[in-house]
Amino acid sequence: MFNTLFPFLHVAALLAVLGYAVVSLVQGNVPRSGLIVVLLAIYYVFILHPAVVKEIERKKALKNTK
Repeated sequence: MFNTLFPFLHVAALLAVLGYAVVSLVQGNVPRSGLIVVLLAIYYVFILHPAVVKEIERKKALKNTK
C-alpha cells in the first residue's frame, strides 16, 4: 500500500512547493520564488530524472521481451 501511496504524496508535495513559489511571485517576492523554482529544477535533474529514465528503460525492456 505504501509503495502505491508514496509517489502520489511526493507529487502532491512537489506541487505544493511549486504553488508556494507561484504565490510568492504573485505577492512580489521574486527572489524567493526564483530560488524555489531553481531548487526544484535542481532536485528534478539530480534526483527524479535518473529514476524516470531507469523506469522508461525498464518498461521498454519488458515490452521487448514479450
